[in-house]
Amino acid sequence: MDETASRARDGSAGVPAGTLVLGLGGTVDYELTWDAAVIERLAQEHGVRRSELTTTAPIVDERSLLLTVLAFVDSGAGAERFVASSDIVERFAAHFSFAATLGGTGVRAGLVLDALGIPSIQHLVSIDDTVRRLLPPAITYVSSAAEDTLDPHLIVQYPAGTRVQLDDGVIVAPASNRLIFANDPPNRSMVIAPALADELARARIFLVSGFNTMQDHDLLEQRLDDVTTAMASLPPEALVYYEDAGFYTREFAATVRSRLLSLIDVYGMNEDELQEYLGRDVDLLDAADVARALAEVRQIVPAATLVVHTRYWAIAVGEAAHRHRSALASAVVVAATRYRVGDALTAADVDQTQGMPQHSGGADVVGVVEQRIEDAVGVPAFDLDVATPTTIGLGDTFVGGFLAGVVTDQRQQHEQQQERP
Repeated sequence: MDETASRARDGSAGVPAGTLVLGLGGTVDYELTWDAAVIERLAQEHGVRRSELTTTAPIVDERSLLLTVLAFVDSGAGAERFVASSDIVERFAAHFSFAATLGGTGVRAGLVLDALGIPSIQHLVSIDDTVRRLLPPAITYVSSAAEDTLDPHLIVQYPAGTRVQLDDGVIVAPASNRLIFANDPPNRSMVIAPALADELARARIFLVSGFNTMQDHDLLEQRLDDVTTAMASLPPEALVYYEDAGFYTREFAATVRSRLLSLIDVYGMNEDELQEYLGRDVDLLDAADVARALAEVRQIVPAATLVVHTRYWAIAVGEAAHRHRSALASAVVVAATRYRVGDALTAADVDQTQGMPQHSGGADVVGVVEQRIEDAVGVPAFDLDVATPTTIGLGDTFVGGFLAGVVTDQRQQHEQQQERP
């Protein structure tokens, strides 16, 4: 069934209706409230030892999920991992307090845009009453789902400094971060709605994300065929933004790049994905190391504009990077606002964040990189001291903020054209 929302589309914030199409799949997320005491209890019950911690073993039950969570907490890293069944997610979540929210890069970016008064159209591959209830009225959608399904994604956000005592030692998180665990058949299949082509024919912006959860290469190729066919409807002036993610099968990232890179205007990734591509750690506050890393990753991803966003800075490189400076600044301040206030961010909150201090180390890196790389532009992140930061969805929020900046740029260009005699 190709389900198309019947809600009216408006032109809020002076943006023509139907200008932003965001995809390709949304999720229902179970966002856990971090509780080190519960983690310690589970570790005791399962007899967990430090020597067992791993980030790479298959997650086949509650114990292996717990080992993976603890391993990432120990490193301070974020990640996205596949679990053997949604039942594991349900059982683990039942130990904690949690909130059901909407996820997926396109959906979270759309929620940010909605908060800023900008409507969007979502392409969804799954739907249920939770999604219908939580989507704001200004977000419309097309869906390829044949029936209602619910396969929740487990979201674990842990704070910097959190301690977990094990029988043979203690784990202390060196940084705050987020972890995602899921088994989501609709997003693994990624069926493309026939209505997508019609929506793209009216689009000025198209966000592509979500292929990272697919695990069948032949099916991935088919879906890429479907998407590229639909993209043929895009107006020539439309901007295509692709946001990378933690691919469950890393090799599939190269397949997606080989098929889509020539169609992508802006290619985004976070610090975890940068380091995964390079196969090494990058000192994000060492300008020389950052410049070297950017040069290396551009060899892998030679996009027209490559955007890398991290906790300390966001930098765009490429032949078209300079035209996106204001969008980059918008992305950074909006992401910082979500980190600071959570889901309920408003335009007023964003304005308040604007006046807060930027990270001095990030500013130093940006300054040096802009000097060393001719086609680089950067914006330092904000230096915020928040008791309970929101770490889930920051990359998606960054994307939403970037697209909001693009909309502002497009609107200003349109107004200038209207003023010309």
